[in-house]
Amino acid sequence: METESSVTGGYRRRFTGFLRKCMFSVLSMGPVPNHIAFIMDGNRRYAKKRNLQLGEGHRAGFASLMWILGYCYELGVKYVTIYAFSIDNFKRRPNEVQVLMDLMLEKIDELLKEESLVRQYGIQLYFIGNLKLLSDNVREAVERAMEITAKNNKLVLLICVPYTSTDEILHAVEESCQDKLDHSQAVKQTNGSTDHCNQTSQEDHEHDIKVVDIEKRMYMAAAPDLDILIRSSGETRLSNFLLYQSDKCQLYSPAALWPELGLWHFVWAVLSYQRSYSYFEKKRKQL
Repeated sequence: METESSVTGGYRRRFTGFLRKCMFSVLSMGPVPNHIAFIMDGNRRYAKKRNLQLGEGHRAGFASLMWILGYCYELGVKYVTIYAFSIDNFKRRPNEVQVLMDLMLEKIDELLKEESLVRQYGIQLYFIGNLKLLSDNVREAVERAMEITAKNNKLVLLICVPYTSTDEILHAVEESCQDKLDHSQAVKQTNGSTDHCNQTSQEDHEHDIKVVDIEKRMYMAAAPDLDILIRSSGETRLSNFLLYQSDKCQLYSPAALWPELGLWHFVWAVLSYQRSYSYFEKKRKQL
């Protein structure tokens, strides 16, 4: 009976895989999103609904992430961004924050194992956010993961931890101001002081901060424009995630909690994007 059950399960998996490939072949006839972002909402509610211990919902969420990454790879998506930990999450109970940090260390190690999806699919890990806020051991694990996967080029997984859009924008503005100030001081030291009005006016314009200066100093400058942003659990709030980058992308909010998110939700998000593709392309060309 056990052998018969395993054989039946094997046939079912192969048949499901065949159907998925057929479905993705059809989807690839239309525009394929290059960059998809996920707000992985609902892990705690998933655990509470099933009377699971603290952290088990996040483990189930990690398994869901692996499935979603597989779908993205098979469809040809090149960049995936996930909201793993908000700076605001540090305000949660200390024991919950510690559980999440321990889980992060555990999953980073798991991602780097030889048999992991990261190794199989050639996924580059890129951690985005204010890494100075992480503890030393977590930050070292993050830096090690980025170094080990730096040469992988099939898919880039950007992990926002700890991150908020307001912090990203503040960081970009501060960096831009500091760079302009450093450049101004270097020019003055090279040329010496001058009283010529026209030169002073020219220097003032050269030191103006432009939108492009801000954009290239964003944490997310490492990725192209966002095509789809998916938030699970039916919530439509962005929760301080990619506020600057999400103005011209498809938003999708399925009712499923993050660990419940599956293939059909993913396919529907891509179909919605393809229906709206010409509209968003027109908006981007107007910039």
